Order: sequence, then C-alpha cells, then structure tokens
Amino acid sequence: MKTIIAIPLENGRLCEHFGHCQQFAIVEVVNGVITDYKEVTPPEHVPGLYPRWVAEFGVTDVIGGGMGQKAIDLFNQQNINAFVGAPIKAAKELVTDFIDNKLNLTANYCNHDENHECNH
Repeated sequence: MKTIIAIPLENGRLCEHFGHCQQFAIVEVVNGVITDYKEVTPPEHVPGLYPRWVAEFGVTDVIGGGMGQKAIDLFNQQNINAFVGAPIKAAKELVTDFIDNKLNLTANYCNHDENHECNH
C-alpha cells in the first residue's frame, strides 16, 4: 500500500500553524517503509490554496499541529485525511510514528481569532 504524507515545516520541524510554514515535507511510504522524502517550498499562502497544492503531489494524508476546521474540510474535499494536534518533531519521526500507529494527536494548536490569526 502506498501513501504520500505532507507535513508543514518550520526550521526542519513540524510548523504549529499550517498556513505559515516555510516548507512542506512530502514523504512517500510504501508498505510501511519510507521510500521517498523531499522538502518543497509552498506558494505564497492564500486561504484555501494549500489543500489543492499538496493534492498535486498525490498526497493522501497530512499531519499538522494546528489547522482550522475550514482547512480540514478543504483537505477532505481533495480526498486527503487531515491529522491535527501532532507534536513538534522532525517530519521523518512523525511519519515513523504514523506508520507504527504511535502518532500522538492532542489538541489542535490553532485557535483562529476574528482576523484569521492563529493564537497560541
């Protein structure tokens, strides 16, 4: 089974706020083994763009720290599962936890205010 996982990064680790990341890790997993890893720079953030953009890489799952419900819904519309509340770790470590069913998802770190800013 093949899955492709997208993870928003900041300084090489999970970015708490999905829409403000520096890069995305795109990680291909085949039969429980990481077979490809690349980091790509996203286009300028525009609300609703990232779900369509990561879908172009064939992404099946996204792991994030904080993400609003609208973004989660937009990922689901692209047939991408969204997992939020992941711990701040390196992408490969998160994917390994995901593969091993050990990914601890806690609170969704993103609590948007009326200006669509993420409050931590």
